[in-house]
Amino acid sequence: MGKEIDIYTIGFTKKNAETFFNFIKTSNVSTLLDVRLNNVSQLAGFAKRDDLKFFLKELCGTEYIHTPELAPTKDMLSLYKKGEMPWEKYEDKFLNLMSQRQIEKTVKPTLLDHGCLLCSEHEPHLCHRRLVVDYLNEYSDLDLKVKHLF
Repeated sequence: MGKEIDIYTIGFTKKNAETFFNFIKTSNVSTLLDVRLNNVSQLAGFAKRDDLKFFLKELCGTEYIHTPELAPTKDMLSLYKKGEMPWEKYEDKFLNLMSQRQIEKTVKPTLLDHGCLLCSEHEPHLCHRRLVVDYLNEYSDLDLKVKHLF
């Protein structure tokens, strides 16, 4: 096992800006890793890329990085969202995608240390941000201690 690293995950839905940014600030998140495929949707409110980057820096002293390599493909996400692919199949396909992309070799541990994976889902149970952490814990020499903020 490698160095123990504290990592967080958060979804922005079902949270107002005050709650969201308080979670980030009180957890001492150094870098927010945006693992969404689409980070500029009008539906994202305060979590649109440019606004989020500004608010994180000003309110929390937190850096923002978009990491689409940690996101599902558009087709995969679409099939799951439409209910045409059950969670189990989505989970399997997503973990295979992470393996194909070899994220354990490309994601820098320094980004993960007090980093926070951001997605839209309120809870982590049926969200790919949890799968990213699970995958890295299994296939890298990192020891990620995850705390889901919700």
